[in-house]
Amino acid sequence: MNRYPLEIFWSSECQGFIAQAPDLPGCSASGATEAEAAAAAQQAVAAWVEAARAAGRAVPAPREVLPLHCYSGKFLVRVPRSLHARLARQAAAQGVSLNQYVAGVLARG
Repeated sequence: MNRYPLEIFWSSECQGFIAQAPDLPGCSASGATEAEAAAAAQQAVAAWVEAARAAGRAVPAPREVLPLHCYSGKFLVRVPRSLHARLARQAAAQGVSLNQYVAGVLARG
């Protein structure tokens, strides 16, 4: 099994799950379930690495993904005053704290 991290998400367009290996440009696979997409992606990663080596191209090392407990859940973001004011007003209008509002906005992407 390779050590390249995968990002797996649902695709409405494909009506299935897509698994991408972000360290390997263009390397992805799909499946009806997350497990199927992950298994197909493992095969795609192996094929990607083999093709790159055969072509004499460099193969990037897998990036390290830290476990969840290594993250505190806090980070500082500096924004323009006008954006801060707009976000604070929107949070107040929804009856939530600025932190809750911004977390929700970030979670929705």
